[in-house]
Amino acid sequence: MTILPVGTPAPDFTLHSTPDQTVSLSEFRGRNVILAFYPADWSPVCGDQLALYNELLQEFGKHDAQLLAISVDGAWCHAALARDRKYHFPLLSDFEPKGAVARRYGVYDDKDGVAERALFVIDGAGEIRWSYLSPMGVNPGANGILDALDTITATHPDRKAS
Repeated sequence: MTILPVGTPAPDFTLHSTPDQTVSLSEFRGRNVILAFYPADWSPVCGDQLALYNELLQEFGKHDAQLLAISVDGAWCHAALARDRKYHFPLLSDFEPKGAVARRYGVYDDKDGVAERALFVIDGAGEIRWSYLSPMGVNPGANGILDALDTITATHPDRKAS
């Protein structure tokens, strides 16, 4: 399986953000979207990565970008993690069928049964403008995300929040 490359239309999806609510990628058409696939709730590297992104939400907002984090954990597990860590962005459950969205993006690890640690920046037209597959045990940080958002904002100033 190969991560979807730059220039590919981002596959749409609808996933649970809570046990009784869903979020669709298409809801954010016209805005930039950051997809952060991660292996598992409650793991140290994932927690550090998501905490960093939570701290950068205002910076992402300057680029009119919505962060969506996705793992194969269930919605109840996500709800507990978000409440405990005070995350202010959706954690989406790619639980059933397990890893279906991660597979569509080319980032599902069949051996371990989890989403790989991968990042995508999608522009308002729904095109992947940046993608990155990180080693499982490495927090990829946010520099690549911010660089991609800067590039989109420079080429499409209308996609920048005031």
